[in-house]
Amino acid sequence: MSQATKQAVESGLPRPEKEIVLNQTGELNLAEALKWGGLGGLAAIFIAAIGMMEAFDERVLIQPVLTLSYAGLGLIPFIFGYLTAKPPPSIEGMPPVKAGLHHLLAAGLTGILAGILLSLFVLLAQAVNLRDIFVNISPRTLDILTFEQETTLALILLIIGGGVLGLLGGLIVIIPEQWRRPVVSALTWTLLVGLLEVLFQPLLRGLNLNFVDNILFSPFGGLKQEGALVVFVVAFAIYTVMERREGIFSQRLAGMSDREKRPYLYAGIVVLVIVLGFLPIVGGVFISEVLDLVGIFLLMGLGLNIVVGYAGLLDLGYVAFFAVGAYVTAVLTSPTSPAWSPELTFWAAIPFVVLAAALAGILVGTPVLRMRGDYLAIVTLGFGEIARLLFQSEWLVPYVGGAQGILSIPNISIGSFEAQTPPQLFYPIAAFVLIAIYVSWALKDSRIGRAWMAMREDEPVAEVMGIDIVQAKLSAFIAGAVLASFGGALFAAKIGSIFPRSFDIIISIQVLVLIIIGGMSSIPGVIAGAFIVIGLPALLREFSEFQFLIYGALLIYMMLQKPEGFFPAKERMRELHGEEMLQDDWLKSREAADQETPAAAPDHNPDTG
Repeated sequence: MSQATKQAVESGLPRPEKEIVLNQTGELNLAEALKWGGLGGLAAIFIAAIGMMEAFDERVLIQPVLTLSYAGLGLIPFIFGYLTAKPPPSIEGMPPVKAGLHHLLAAGLTGILAGILLSLFVLLAQAVNLRDIFVNISPRTLDILTFEQETTLALILLIIGGGVLGLLGGLIVIIPEQWRRPVVSALTWTLLVGLLEVLFQPLLRGLNLNFVDNILFSPFGGLKQEGALVVFVVAFAIYTVMERREGIFSQRLAGMSDREKRPYLYAGIVVLVIVLGFLPIVGGVFISEVLDLVGIFLLMGLGLNIVVGYAGLLDLGYVAFFAVGAYVTAVLTSPTSPAWSPELTFWAAIPFVVLAAALAGILVGTPVLRMRGDYLAIVTLGFGEIARLLFQSEWLVPYVGGAQGILSIPNISIGSFEAQTPPQLFYPIAAFVLIAIYVSWALKDSRIGRAWMAMREDEPVAEVMGIDIVQAKLSAFIAGAVLASFGGALFAAKIGSIFPRSFDIIISIQVLVLIIIGGMSSIPGVIAGAFIVIGLPALLREFSEFQFLIYGALLIYMMLQKPEGFFPAKERMRELHGEEMLQDDWLKSREAADQETPAAAPDHNPDTG
């Protein structure tokens, strides 16, 4: 036990988890291999049974040797082999366990077991018609699993291939630390470039780098084999250089105060904004369409982040505010509006959109002032469905068109400029997003923002401390509603027509998911979540059928492993990991103090010499 830990125990602080003595023997852990191998086999059977193998088979990553279906199938024993071979975390005061041959053998055993389970599934599917239960187990799926070979040979390939891929996953653990990250990063980038061909090819052509496009990509789809090698080598070289310089850069940042870091942060933001500004020009229509969609959902995400992330009010009917913005814009601007329309321009309609959204926020927020948690979520879910049904009802047909919707909504125009194409529409959307980001950032550190966060952490205590809970809740609903209405107004102008079915409750769920994945109350987290939840599925059409399955898997992972999100806010980290952060900071300060304290000098009497 270290001196700092002894002091922690003596002072009454809990003993850090990293000091708990674990079983760190160097023996082959058969139980771990069986556990991960069984899970890997079940995962492979699952993706085959739901039809992923067949859906991904048409997407070629590396021409002609690797499709997305085989890449997904091969990653399973590779990843589970890595998890098996990964040694337990090091413990302070004890020598770290180094991965050795026994870890490699366990990883290979994991892959073999996964291959055996998948082989048994193939035999069962060939002997019994499973399509009555699993409709996606088609003959094509079985052809993919058997590599279109004779059954015996295919089963041998599955088992041996699983063992080899498991060994490769274990080999990643064996590789020295300074080479592991570049190798893994290079492999990841090679697969990503092949997977995101629809993103990289337009960018290369837009930058007049057609020769690079010809080197990397095949005209039949996917990377060429030599192109994959080029991507791997370039990514490996970049990450090797970064690995060497990262330590120096990290030391410099660690020695800087928050004030000294701000210029670097602002410079990074400026560079990011410039890059995003040029993306529609370089990337073309498809990439601009994806960015427009991400921007609209990002506006809703920033608004819901105020309601859920800042104020802690779980609103599942948030799509109602989105619908209000779209319908008010359509009614005021479309010449075919069922009601009388002044045929305003988009910009002239925005003040009325803000007023309508604020009124909707008050109407939703007032009845739920004393509700929290699950009750609040259910009631707001009901409000969202009520709004959709009202817009669809015969009662409001003379005003909003009912199921027929509203057509001929004009484009956004600025003077003689009219945003007709996705690249042109990107800039008005980006302007609203930047305004929303600034508003969210300013509100977070304001008086009302601190009141929201106090209310989120403990509402009764916040009320006792003098915070006006009624005002705080209503202001959160109003601010969130206004930002969502901006997204609805832009959506109406972008599509040119709106219908009630465009405002289904699933939109609220998607916005909530992107906040949870990115990080609640974190503006960078909301931005990252919008690109992950909305941008990636738009780029990867093969995943659209399994989009909500992936959402569910991501949410389960986030709840178990990273409840604070991928890019958490500091306040959220303190709420979830406050005790651990306190222990780490205390131990670091004590260890630093022990190192800085000079050893006591021996007593010396000058008279005695």
